[in-house]
Amino acid sequence: EHRPDLSASFQLTFRVPVKPATMSEVEDCLKRIQSHKGVLGVIIVNHEGIPIRTTVDNSQTVQYAALLTQLAAKAKSVVRDLDPQNDLLFLRIRSSKHEIMVAPDSDYLLIVVQNPSDY
Repeated sequence: EHRPDLSASFQLTFRVPVKPATMSEVEDCLKRIQSHKGVLGVIIVNHEGIPIRTTVDNSQTVQYAALLTQLAAKAKSVVRDLDPQNDLLFLRIRSSKHEIMVAPDSDYLLIVVQNPSDY
C-alpha cells in the first residue's frame, strides 16, 4: 500500500520561501495542505505559542498550540544537547488516532493533524 509522505511536502512548502510570503501565498499554502487526503487541520503558531491561523475549532487550536509549542521546544533542546551543531527540522508524532506533524521555523510552527488511516 502506497502512502504519500506529506512531511517532505510540508517541509518544502514551509521552509523554502526566500522572500517573505504574502497573505495570499500563506492562504494558498494552507489550502494546498488542507486539501491532502486525511488532513484534519492545519495550525500556524507564532514564536510565542500563539495561534495566528487555523483550520480547526478554537479549543483544539489552543490545546494543540500550547502543547506542541512546548514539545517542539523540548525536542529542539534534546537535538541540540545531543549535538550542538544540529537543529530540529521536523517532528512527527503518530498515535492510534492521529498523526501530528510539526515543522518548526525561527518565527513560526506549522502543525498539521491528519488521520493516518485516510491516506
